[in-house]
Amino acid sequence: MRKKLDVQHLEIGMYVSELDRPWRDAPFLFQGFEIRSAEQIRELQRFCRHVYVLTPDPNEKPSSRTPAEIAIANEKERHRKIERDLLLNIKTQPLLKPVYQDKTALETEAEVARKIHHEIRDLVYSILEDVRMGKNINSNGAKKIVSEMVESVIRNPDALACFALLKRKHEYTAQHSMRVCILALSFGRHLGLEKHELNLLGLGALLHDIGKMKVPADILNKPGALDDKEYEIVKSHVPRGVEILEDNAGIPRPAIDVARCHHERYGGSGYVLGLKGDLIGLFGMIGGIVDCYDAISSDRAYHTGMSAHTALKKMYEWRNRDFHSGLVEQFIQCMGIYPIGSVVELNTGEIGVVVTMNRQRRLKPRVNLVLQADYYPIPNATVIDLMSYKTRDGRPCEIDRVLEPGVYGINPVQYLPINAAA
Repeated sequence: MRKKLDVQHLEIGMYVSELDRPWRDAPFLFQGFEIRSAEQIRELQRFCRHVYVLTPDPNEKPSSRTPAEIAIANEKERHRKIERDLLLNIKTQPLLKPVYQDKTALETEAEVARKIHHEIRDLVYSILEDVRMGKNINSNGAKKIVSEMVESVIRNPDALACFALLKRKHEYTAQHSMRVCILALSFGRHLGLEKHELNLLGLGALLHDIGKMKVPADILNKPGALDDKEYEIVKSHVPRGVEILEDNAGIPRPAIDVARCHHERYGGSGYVLGLKGDLIGLFGMIGGIVDCYDAISSDRAYHTGMSAHTALKKMYEWRNRDFHSGLVEQFIQCMGIYPIGSVVELNTGEIGVVVTMNRQRRLKPRVNLVLQADYYPIPNATVIDLMSYKTRDGRPCEIDRVLEPGVYGINPVQYLPINAAA
């Protein structure tokens, strides 16, 4: 049975099945878990006022398993089913007919992307400071850098995707804006949007969180749960951002729609307009998907980001309710079930970092090997292509599982074809 319980009454051994807020707004990796430590209780008390726990049903026959054990078994099976469904979907769903073909190798495009990344970083910080001081946005500068990003993404989207993995928690708002822009352009390219549409989408994605400069920093960076008043203040970043963008004559309406609708949800549960279904619009739905993906896969003041693979599984689970099902599935197709930067274990026992997508065989990316099967470091960087790499007994090499960020002390950025100090 499910029972509502004040967080002050939680105990080790209880199974938490539901929070008083969406799971994506809390730092817990799993939607349902057994409390195993006092630290978990403290985390729940930081973020929630009450939760729902499972208790024995007096009408059911006694079982040798506790409610937590039963719930954990059910939860594991549910996640296994999601994993199977996701893999099956990736394997069997027809690819979109590509509008764009890669024109440059990743290593070549990385040099161009490095320059763009420096420029966009400087511009974003300048724009955010201007908004904070009440000045006009440098819309011409934003359009220029987005145009350069569009050209780079069209040539090879993986280069800027590598730079999107450069994350610093204390610079979240600025870097989040940059990453959302990169993700939106890569997704738009995958969907076959025309160049002028990519420019509009990228501009909107770059400026989608501009209204947060009007929200007090102590609320944005609060490490614990927001109270109702604080949450309303945070939500106000959407209309404030729209107002700022509409006051700048150089920002087109379709770009503003990204800022206006990136917190709307397909089932109508989003804010601030409560739009539902296709009323959100394509740019708004793309903005919502890439914004959510980056938020849950990044470290923030109040939670540690999950792996990109886990984030995609979560969003697959939230399709139809929060996001357009077809768009989420296409986003996963775009990112690959093993996105760039994923730390993976192969069926050889070796551990490596995914460095390049395979846009025809999405389960066969290129991987930079880091550790041998005995967990000893591989002396020299070795990038292998899973299309041709074999096990010692001649079987095809495959990815067995994805590991969480930071495992074995691996920093994925160090193994990508970019300068980590960029």
